[in-house]
Amino acid sequence: MNQSNGSAELLPFPIPQDRTERIVLICIRRMAAHGLRDAHAAWLALDTFGVNFRRPLVLLRAFMLELANASLRSIRIAPCCAMRMTEDEAWIMEVIRAAGDDLPTAEQALITLTRNPQMGEPLSAASVFSRSLFETGQTVSA
Repeated sequence: MNQSNGSAELLPFPIPQDRTERIVLICIRRMAAHGLRDAHAAWLALDTFGVNFRRPLVLLRAFMLELANASLRSIRIAPCCAMRMTEDEAWIMEVIRAAGDDLPTAEQALITLTRNPQMGEPLSAASVFSRSLFETGQTVSA
């Protein structure tokens, strides 16, 4: 097997084209690798959301914590510099996209991602995070 086929299997999805979505993905990767209080993730939030960065940052941290607590399986996250996404990252981005206005779709994506039918806390956190993006003038496209 050549390396490009292996990479395509591990990282089958392209990174989001939308700037806000890419920043959210990088923050998720930083928090997954370096902890919820990663300084680079905080700096990216400040740079992206300006003076109103605290609420989206705290809510993304809450979503990540609830997702980790609810998951019945390990969630695969790519390195921060990867130019493609894992299948699990694609599901996470789908949850965030749908949580703003399509909770049943977001809930189904969470169930698929975590293999856990009890998704109340992560779904709530994703919904509030998505709403906070809208309030700062940033949105993730559906």
